[in-house]
Amino acid sequence: MYVCGVTVYDSSHIGHARSLLTFDSIYRYLKFSGYRVQFVRNFTDVDDKIINKANDQKSSCEAITARYIEEFHRDTESLGLLAPSLEPRATLHIAEIIELIQKLEERKLAYRIDGDVFFSVPGFPGYGKLSRKRIEELEAGARVEIDERKKSPLDFALWKSSKSGEPSWESPWGPGRPGWHIECSAMSSKYLGQPFDIHGGGRDLMFPHHENEIAQSEGAFGLPLARYWMHNGLLTVNGEKMSKSLGNYFTIEEILQEHDPVAVRQLFLASHYRSPSDFSKEALQEAGRAAERIYETIERIACSGINRQNGVADASLMAAFRQEMDDDFNTPRALALIFDEVRSLNRLLDAKTNEGLAERASALETMCEALGLLQDAPEAFFSRKKARWLRQQGFTDQEVQQAIAARDQARKDKNWHEADRIRNELLAKGIVVEDTRGGTTWKVR
Repeated sequence: MYVCGVTVYDSSHIGHARSLLTFDSIYRYLKFSGYRVQFVRNFTDVDDKIINKANDQKSSCEAITARYIEEFHRDTESLGLLAPSLEPRATLHIAEIIELIQKLEERKLAYRIDGDVFFSVPGFPGYGKLSRKRIEELEAGARVEIDERKKSPLDFALWKSSKSGEPSWESPWGPGRPGWHIECSAMSSKYLGQPFDIHGGGRDLMFPHHENEIAQSEGAFGLPLARYWMHNGLLTVNGEKMSKSLGNYFTIEEILQEHDPVAVRQLFLASHYRSPSDFSKEALQEAGRAAERIYETIERIACSGINRQNGVADASLMAAFRQEMDDDFNTPRALALIFDEVRSLNRLLDAKTNEGLAERASALETMCEALGLLQDAPEAFFSRKKARWLRQQGFTDQEVQQAIAARDQARKDKNWHEADRIRNELLAKGIVVEDTRGGTTWKVR
């Protein structure tokens, strides 16, 4: 499986998170289903945007890309993503890129102009088959091209000649750098061969990026590029396109300062990967509450005393889960099944009915783990929630413990008025105090 990665010139945002979590859930489910998956996700580390950023900051392209690759890895770890098998970088595959362009020249699908090399779109009869666009319609609607040297306005750059202040590499056409599209073709063929099984990315990449990948790869090798193409739907924020100028642009790091990574995953799994998804803080809060219900249920089961050591996941539940996921990774239906089971298990726990509980609890955990919804023990999840709340409120755990200790002392002194006052004061701040046999505990409402 090859998934187009990020261009490392800026912080990753919530739109990137949607794509990352989509293909992480697919990767997880394929592994869960017994497949050996070679998952390749690249970095584009040479690009106009990177060059412009480096010039603006009076830095080097290497420093810019190193900074944002490191930040990207922090984000993906925070989101709880599985690491891909390989993360190739375009700049480390210049030799493969040059070799691929030469193959296209041999097949008369590429031509040189003044040190630049262009792909001849009219020379590839299948162009437009992925996006279902016709060359004639594309040419008719094409804007006036800045580069009038091209034979067709649809032709795109495979190699760009060197310009002052830009990174460059030696090539048969003189010093220069690769075009964007050729990078993915070279890296996917190197690590996965051709054809490989799944090519993924955001819907915005279907045209022209993926269409150009097909033209390059199939033009060079005479074989299909990928057997299946998967595109996640686009993301809006509060019903609008995400934009810094609109103030609705959120980085992954910013979101995770306020919300649990499981909430972000829950939010995006609730929409089918092909469908558009709308992001809002309110929707994310609701997703967090939904994820919390799963962890509360798992915690209740753990505290119930049910012996689950030899528990086998309920076969009918697992079959139903597989049926939904095998239907084009239908995560909304799979989630509906999970939350139906959460409700059923809580009814059984309320009724103190143990029959079949261990098997159904194992099924719930297995389903959640397959989607990446259950990566921690409940205590770790609730500990993160407490830590976020304390940080947001400007409190410390010590201050909360001191208030609880004062309340405990008031109760020992039978000063019920004072004990209730402290309890209500904490409740007003979002802290729920619970008296248990093991002592007084607290949680965030």
